[in-house]
Amino acid sequence: MNSDFEPDDYSDFAEPRVLTIPAECAGQRLDAALACLLVDYSRSRLTTWIKDGLVLVDGKPGSPKDKLWGGETVSVDIQPNPDEVAFQPEAMDLDVLHEDETIIIINKPPGLVVHPGSGNWSGTLLNGLLHAYPELKSVPRAGIVHRLDKDTSGLMVVARTLAAQNLLVQQLQARSVKRHYFAIVQGEVRRDGKVDAPIGRHPKDRIKMAVVGTGKPAVTHYRVLEHLSGHTLVECRLETGRTHQIRVHMAHIGHPLAADPVYGGRPKLQEPEVNMALEDFARQALHAKKLSLVHPASGKTMTWKSPLPQDFDILLNVLRSAAGLDDDWDEDDWDDEDDGDTEVIYVRE
Repeated sequence: MNSDFEPDDYSDFAEPRVLTIPAECAGQRLDAALACLLVDYSRSRLTTWIKDGLVLVDGKPGSPKDKLWGGETVSVDIQPNPDEVAFQPEAMDLDVLHEDETIIIINKPPGLVVHPGSGNWSGTLLNGLLHAYPELKSVPRAGIVHRLDKDTSGLMVVARTLAAQNLLVQQLQARSVKRHYFAIVQGEVRRDGKVDAPIGRHPKDRIKMAVVGTGKPAVTHYRVLEHLSGHTLVECRLETGRTHQIRVHMAHIGHPLAADPVYGGRPKLQEPEVNMALEDFARQALHAKKLSLVHPASGKTMTWKSPLPQDFDILLNVLRSAAGLDDDWDEDDWDDEDDGDTEVIYVRE
């Protein structure tokens, strides 16, 4: 990381680079031709930009395999190097529920991207962590060991030291970190169950994940908490941590998450107040409710439980009201696990 890098240093990325394909590149693929013409960038990086729709050939999005004949006008939306731009401290309000010399527990709001990436080079949780905890610049990924989707809210753990990060990663690999989510899913889920289905990149839509035979092992346990109007409130527990895992698995069994813009499909029409609440929600109905782990320094098992965010609570209440349910439901009644010697920290608004 270059600590002297300033925001003005990437002002050159504001305007796309426009090239005319020379005759000597005739017959080459688009990715190969760009690799010859833009030698400052790796072919893999250029290919990623092409796939992300950042390269236009005669005004139309290109494909890495497109064959060129010379004379084409190619516009390349140059993206900043994450190593130089993305990992910069930025002041932001972080909802820190717990911190000590070893770990930080964050309650992530919906809409916050965890890690810089294409289209989100700044304003991420990583940028905020580097500002609040400057020592994290010496820890890979600023101590982040697992992620939540941009529009998923809830609990995350961040390591403050390399040793703590290694221990937490080992716990995640051993599946001893317990992560419980609340999800509102479409339709009536009649019984508890488990989805054991491998997840990989969607074969036709690269921005999506899917259950595919060549994917990585993925296991999600789900438990019915309450039947709502046209929906079900379920608790999901992860054994593995694949990208979009709960969203993909619940859609796979015919119960996509409410308001999920990617995997939700076309939901059945509901009562007007329910339809309005779903439109106002504008994100997948998923909240990381409970997190348990062995503290890297003390060796003691600790658990954090967070309240439902306001938007989730409002949607849940609308669905409960439309189903004619009473309002004496307690969101803490769902957790019937015996915590034993676990230190439980309830986080209240």
